[in-house]
Amino acid sequence: MSLGPYASFVVTSYLLATAVVLMLIAWIAIDYRRQKARLRELEASGITRRSGRGATEI
Repeated sequence: MSLGPYASFVVTSYLLATAVVLMLIAWIAIDYRRQKARLRELEASGITRRSGRGATEI
C-alpha cells in the first residue's frame, strides 16, 4: 500500500489522532476514579445522595 508523497503527513496525522484519543480515554478513566473516591468520601462523612433518601426525608 503506497500513500504517495503525503505518506509522512498521513501517518503523522493518524498517530496524533490515536495519541489524542488514548489520552482522552486515560483522562476519563482517571477522572472517573477520582469522582468515585470523592463520592465515597462524601458518603463516609454523612452526606447522602438526594436519590438515596426517602420522600419524607427531603
